[in-house]
Amino acid sequence: MERTILIVDDDKEIAEAIAFYLRSEGYKPAIAADGIEALNLMRGNDISLIIMDVMMPGLDGIQTTMRIREEHNIPIIMLSAKSEDYDKITGLNVGADDYMTKPFNPLELIARVRSQLRRYNQLGSSVEAVRANVFRSGGLEIDDNSKTVTVDGEPVALTPIEYGILRFLAASAGRVFSIGEIYENVWKEEAYGAENTVAVHIRRIREKIEIDPKNPRYLKVVWGIGYKVEKY
Repeated sequence: MERTILIVDDDKEIAEAIAFYLRSEGYKPAIAADGIEALNLMRGNDISLIIMDVMMPGLDGIQTTMRIREEHNIPIIMLSAKSEDYDKITGLNVGADDYMTKPFNPLELIARVRSQLRRYNQLGSSVEAVRANVFRSGGLEIDDNSKTVTVDGEPVALTPIEYGILRFLAASAGRVFSIGEIYENVWKEEAYGAENTVAVHIRRIREKIEIDPKNPRYLKVVWGIGYKVEKY
């Protein structure tokens, strides 16, 4: 099945260049020049992944990502001309799954598109779940059959990356994993400079599963070592 990739960028030349490379790899590109147009396209098309520019007039990439995350958990790769950690962390905080700084290598972008789609197929709701385990820790339950998470019986909406982290830690509840181990097992890539990326996703998970994210019951840090899901 041909996958549709939504490119959201007000720079027409960049958007067309990305579209060219996506077509050459067998994807179907759709282009939106701003956030409003992107949201409209989301309503009428089956979008598999979004490549989102940060700096756009009107509804920018950060605001658009926040709106999309209210209803969808599909992968979002954010693009920005800025390289400061603050911009990257902001993008990840609002729900982006990956981040690239302009100018970028188009082949690297395509590789990241493939990686995100593969991960979404494994962890997201778009594929038939295979039989697996259900992991519980107190009121936290991760059902790997249906790829769902509940806390005290209430459903929790996680992105594929967030689910992957929580599932990985919960499968070995009580054991502490380093940032490098978490990154390499969930992202399936070498953990180079992964500290901020993992920390941002951990914070987002806590905001969704913890009553008091600053004093977590389930997802805990072991300072200087890493993170764990507490075993109850």
